Parts: sequence; C-alpha cells; structure tokens
Amino acid sequence: MKKQSYVSLGSLVLLLILFIALNMISGNLLKGFRLDLTENRLFTLSEGTVNILQDLEEPVTLYFYFSQDASREIPAVRAYAKRVNELLDEFVDRSSGLLSIKRIDPKPFSEEEDQAAAFGLQAAPINTAGDTLYFGIAGSNSLDDVQVMPFLQPSKEKFLEYDLAKMVSSLGQPERKVLGILSTLRMSGGYDPAAGMTEPWVVYQQLEQLFELRTVDASAGEVPPEVDVLMLVHPRDLAQDMLYAIEQFVLRGGGLVAFVDPFAESDRGDPNDPMAQMQMGSSSSLGSLLDAWGIDYDPSRVVGDLQFGIGNGAQRHIGILSVPADGMNDENIVSADLEVVNFSSAGWLKPDENAQTTFEVLVESSENAAPMDASRLRFLANPNDLLDGFKPSGERYPLAVRVTGPARASMPAPVEAAVEHRDASVEAGINVLLMADSDLLTDRMWVQVQPLFGATAFADNGNLAINAVDNMLGNRDLISIRTRATSARPFDRVEEIRVAAERSFRQTEERLQRELEETERRLTELQAAKGEGDLTVISDEQQEEIQRFMDRRLEIRRELRQVQHDLRRDIDRLDTRIKVVNIVLVPALVMVMALAYAMRRRRRQRQPQSMEAEA
Repeated sequence: MKKQSYVSLGSLVLLLILFIALNMISGNLLKGFRLDLTENRLFTLSEGTVNILQDLEEPVTLYFYFSQDASREIPAVRAYAKRVNELLDEFVDRSSGLLSIKRIDPKPFSEEEDQAAAFGLQAAPINTAGDTLYFGIAGSNSLDDVQVMPFLQPSKEKFLEYDLAKMVSSLGQPERKVLGILSTLRMSGGYDPAAGMTEPWVVYQQLEQLFELRTVDASAGEVPPEVDVLMLVHPRDLAQDMLYAIEQFVLRGGGLVAFVDPFAESDRGDPNDPMAQMQMGSSSSLGSLLDAWGIDYDPSRVVGDLQFGIGNGAQRHIGILSVPADGMNDENIVSADLEVVNFSSAGWLKPDENAQTTFEVLVESSENAAPMDASRLRFLANPNDLLDGFKPSGERYPLAVRVTGPARASMPAPVEAAVEHRDASVEAGINVLLMADSDLLTDRMWVQVQPLFGATAFADNGNLAINAVDNMLGNRDLISIRTRATSARPFDRVEEIRVAAERSFRQTEERLQRELEETERRLTELQAAKGEGDLTVISDEQQEEIQRFMDRRLEIRRELRQVQHDLRRDIDRLDTRIKVVNIVLVPALVMVMALAYAMRRRRRQRQPQSMEAEA
C-alpha cells in the first residue's frame, strides 16, 4: 500500500514537471500563434496591414501615452485602452523587428507629461478638480519625422487599425508623395483681369502644405511620371490625347480623384471674351472613361433637394445642398466623421447596369430630391423659381463615389504613344474617387477668410478633399484595410427592452403634458368668467378642478414609476437568467458530463475483474 502511495505521488510530480515543460516549450514554439474566434475577427490583422508592416524601410517607434490613474473611474476608456494595447502587440509581432512600442503613463507634473504635450497629444479634462486624461499615440522614425494621434476616441474604434497602419506606413516609408493637379479653374490664384491678384483657394493651400504638388498641363497630353495621384478639378474640354493619358495612368494603378461638374459656377469663362457672361457655368465630364468604368453621369442635369437644400421656408435654395452626416457613408474612411459638406449645382453618379466595377457611395442626397436641367440655374434670379414643378422622386442620388475593380481601355493607343499601351487594369483593378461637383472646393462653400483671423471653416469640404487624396496616396495595402467592427458587444435584447419602456414612458409623459395644458386652459377660462372685483377668490368649481388635476397628476406619477419599475424588472429577469446559465447551468452540465465519464470508466474497469472472477 505504501509502495502504491509513493508511485502515485511520483506520478503527480512527474505530471507537474511535464506540464511546466510543455508550457515553456509551447511558449517558445507557438509564440505569436493566435486563434481568433470572434465574430468579426477583431484580433486578426488585415492582409494590407501585414504587408505594410513587413515592407517597412525605416525603424519606427510608437509612444503609447495612457493615464492609468486618471482612467480608473472610466471603464469604457480602460477597455478600449486594452484593445489598443493588444493591437499594438500584434503590430510589433508582424513587423520583423522594425517596429517598437513604448508605453508611458504621464503622471501629473512629470517629465512624461511634458513630453506628451510636446508631441501635441491632447489632455482631456475628466472632472471639475482639474484632472486630465492622456490617451494618444505619437510615432517617430530615425529621420526625426513625427506623426501624432492626439486622442484615441472609442467611437472611432472601427478605424483604429487603418489609422495605426497609416501612421506606421508614413514613418516607415517617409518619401513624400506627389499629387498632380489638372484644373481649368484658378485654384492656385494669380492675376485675374476681372479681379486683379487673387489668393490660392484655401483647399489648394492645405494640399500644398501636406503633399508635394505638380501642376499638370491640360494641353501636354501626358501625366508626368513622378505623379502618384492625379486630381482633376472641372476637367473641361480635355483633348483626346489627355484623356488617353489619364486612362492609361488609372489602368496602371495610379489613383485618381476627379471633380466633374454639370454647372461649374466658379468657371467665369474667358474675361477677355465679351461673351464670357454667356459662358459662365460650363460643364465637365470624362466622356468615354466614365463609360469604361461603368459609371452613368449626365453633364446637363443637376440634383435639387428639398431636405438638404440650404435655407428654410420660402427662402430655401434646392440647388445648393448642405449634406449632413445622414448623407455620408460612415463605413468609409474618406467620408466617415464628416459633419456637413456643401455642394452647389451638383450632378450625380450611378453605376451602369453592365458595370464590372464596384460602386461605393460616399455622399448622397436625401430622398426628397430629384434631377432638374442645369440650364435653369444659368440666369436664376430667384431661388424659389426652382420649386416650380419640382417633385421629389423618393430616390437618393450619389454625389461622391468610389469606383474600384477591373476595367478595360476605352481608347486605342495613338500612333506615337509616350508609354506602352495597357489594354486592361492591373490585377488589383482601378481605384477612382469621383465627385459630381467642383464648386464644393471653392472658399465660399466651406470657409470664411478674414485678413486678421485667417480661414475659419464652417463645413467639411476641405476635409473631404484632403481625406480623398490622403487615402489615395496611401499604397494599395493601406487602401485595402477593411473597416473594423467595434469590440463593444452591447446586449441587444436589453437595449430592446429599454427602448420599448422608454417609448411607453414618453407616451405617458406626453399624456400628462396634454392634461396639464388642458387644465391650465380651463382655469384661465374660469378666471376670465369671474368679475374683476373678486379676482383673488377661488370658486368651488375651480377648487374641484385643481383637486382633480392634483389627483390625476399623482396617479400619472405612479404610472411613470411603474413603467420604470417594469423596465428594471424585465432587465433584471434577463440578467438573472444569464447568471443562472453562466454560474449554475454550465458548471452543472460539465459536472454531469464528468460524472458520466467517470461512471463509464469505472464500469469498464470492473468488467475485466468480473470476467476473471467468473473464470
């Protein structure tokens, strides 16, 4: 018996040693191995992110600043910080050693806090005592380039991977990209015979600060080879050789951002031409290129919108649209988080029935919109005239879109082509951003410029243009990074119960308000019916009316409390059922399975003994 005890004890020690050894071996052999079983694969990096991390040319250091103490009473922020930490670890594991992370807790009045402020990180106030929270990332490379995410907002979690990949890509491949601009409008300012010297448009100045700009001559018939992304602004009357060069640029994988327009109000025509007034408001298109990319666009018609048209009542202008967040695609990095974008005499774009490309809407009108002839805007004196005969179609019209996927050339190679002709797009397909308005880039549509105070934006037109170019200037891997779902998983059933109860609560509250107004009206009538000499005397009828209202008010308050109690009761019941399942039912099920296995094993062990006894 004693010998068996020693054997059993030795077996346990051996198993313990084997368990520790296996953990150590697996920790080394399976380092970096993960099994992502989440519904939206939250912990699996996109293929584009992996490619960016593996192609880094410069060592990059990310500084993650997070105030541990200040965030103790904010569980939502701490949960998001954990998510950020996990994603940063995943980035490091995939970076082949060129990416490193430094985690810093900036205590108040410390050197770390001074460093965070020097980087430009935002300190968010969290209470009236003056405590602040740092929650941001700064990045640098060996060339002392710096990129900053000032404050990580949990509401933008779905773009977290994209923003981090963009920061790492910019620092790891620091060469400045070239943006080519082809425009028939005076974006860059200069001498205007009608207005004298003019300043560059604000959006042009912003692009100049962020990117290296190249002016593309519309008559040159070619896109300069150093251009990474081409921006077309009101490409009016382009020659065939220039259209061919643009098409070949796109088919070879170049990014294109184009602002076409059925009625460009900023196009004032030739000031030296006495008929310039008649030429104002010209239209632009890309002709056969749009057909080849599967896009329908009518350069003679604009979109009118009763809901998004500026103004109100009798002063509404349905040809100038102020599109709110409701008209933006919040799943695309270009249009997400924009609050309002203003359009003037904009056209619309839609996919062709036989299109092979993928069509994604970025900005669209409301359902109270309809097309109308652009010619109605040419000599418009009263915006109300546009309302004559206007009937909303019930459709939403795309004003800005992204077009991706396979495409073929619409034009044959010229006799003397500057580059080798390409008949079809690269394997990844074309990547084009189209907007059916060029006036949205003009200062009057989104910014107020004052001599002393500079430019003050009242709309997000500039952000839309910069987002488009910035997204296109990212490589294909960066553009391909998918939008994440958030890691927060709300209890949908609890939310349904809460919404239903709140709806009932509001209905009861509205009934109370109506009865209150009716009682006050009744009291006013009774008071007016009395003589002027006894205004301070309250009649029996008034006393009964007041008492009835007070009794009814108490009754309705009881009803409101009961609604709130029912809300809490239903949620508590659901909470209790979930706890019973997690705490009691699942462990009980495991115990039953374990007991069944043990009984079955014991039964098998007894069978040989019974057979030996019978023998």
